[in-house]
Amino acid sequence: MEIVFATAVGVTFGAGIWLILRPRTFQLITGLLLMSYAVNLFIFGMGRLWVDRPPITPHAPIDPAQFADPLPQGLVLTAIVIGFATTALYLVMMIGARGLTGSDHVDGEEPRE
Repeated sequence: MEIVFATAVGVTFGAGIWLILRPRTFQLITGLLLMSYAVNLFIFGMGRLWVDRPPITPHAPIDPAQFADPLPQGLVLTAIVIGFATTALYLVMMIGARGLTGSDHVDGEEPRE
């Protein structure tokens, strides 16, 4: 199962890198999103994927082996919120740049194909 998870994270991150190298700004934003999703999956996977384990509760005897680790979950939740905010900022900047230049290409020129 770990090899499937690692491959999925690697392919997602690689697709994000490929999209960042494209000349259009929408593809750049999509690539950044894919890379942030891959990093979130990586962080979440490093916290071990537990099934049927409750979060830590404030009962008297606490055995850490019987509870899920809340730190990776908190990190991923924070990263999702920050990623949403930066994506909104990128989109506003993209719309403004398109209004000023009339093109959505990174270098302002039409691509040669």
